[in-house]
Amino acid sequence: MKSVCRVPSATNARHVGRAATCLSCSSAPRPFSVLNRPPPNYPGHVPLTTIERASLAIGSGLMSLVDPRRGDLIATVGETTATPYFLPRLRDAMLADPTGRRILRDRPRLTSTSLNLDRLRSLPDNTVGRAYVGWLDREGVSPDTRAAVRYIDDEECAYVMQRYRECHDFYHALTGLPVYREGEVALKAFEFMNTMIPMTGLAVASYFTMKKSERARFRSIYGPWALRNGSRSKEVINVYWEERLESSVDELRAELGIETPPDLREIRRREREARRKAKEETARRNEATGSSA
Repeated sequence: MKSVCRVPSATNARHVGRAATCLSCSSAPRPFSVLNRPPPNYPGHVPLTTIERASLAIGSGLMSLVDPRRGDLIATVGETTATPYFLPRLRDAMLADPTGRRILRDRPRLTSTSLNLDRLRSLPDNTVGRAYVGWLDREGVSPDTRAAVRYIDDEECAYVMQRYRECHDFYHALTGLPVYREGEVALKAFEFMNTMIPMTGLAVASYFTMKKSERARFRSIYGPWALRNGSRSKEVINVYWEERLESSVDELRAELGIETPPDLREIRRREREARRKAKEETARRNEATGSSA
């Protein structure tokens, strides 16, 4: 007796094909989108789509030009523009330096607790720690205000950005530049030449929002200082600040190859005093003219 071999009909073949297609679709990974984010790579990490990253970079960048003291905006534009090229370059610079490698291995954090600010206040004058805490007290700043990195995908690069962010106040203390707009723009220009992080360069565009006298001062004094010192000094990201707190500020500047810029507070104080005296002199002349008339 011969066996009968049934050939599937065209309709059945179509059903089988559809089932196979659906099975392959269900097993394939869904593309990264707003509704389908991959899991975070570290605590607090927020994966972004390309459109989200670009939107955050543009929006926060424009607003930070209006007010360069907005740390949250500067942090966002810094994170959304630092990869895939610039932050890995900075990490590689740390890996190429013995101290930088130790920092990446130890991953220390700069906070008011880890630094023990009360102890720093007891250090001798002209030490790094005393200069740092003195700058914090004078400007009313706390090391605990630095936001955590969220938008950088690579976990090690995220730490590099966090380290740069927490070291920023040490750069202020080392250079003596204050936190108001003119000082921030000068320091950002220095940081751009030293780290090549795009956000620091973008922040320099706040130059156009400064007063005429401030722009003139930046062109003649602080801009040239920032370009010269930022480009020729050692990379400040490789300073293990926790180990240099008792070092001399002058010795550390010399070691890094950083010149002390002119005291911006003193320059502004002298200019205010000159304007006050000129105003008083004008008032006296007007009064004398009125009396003689």
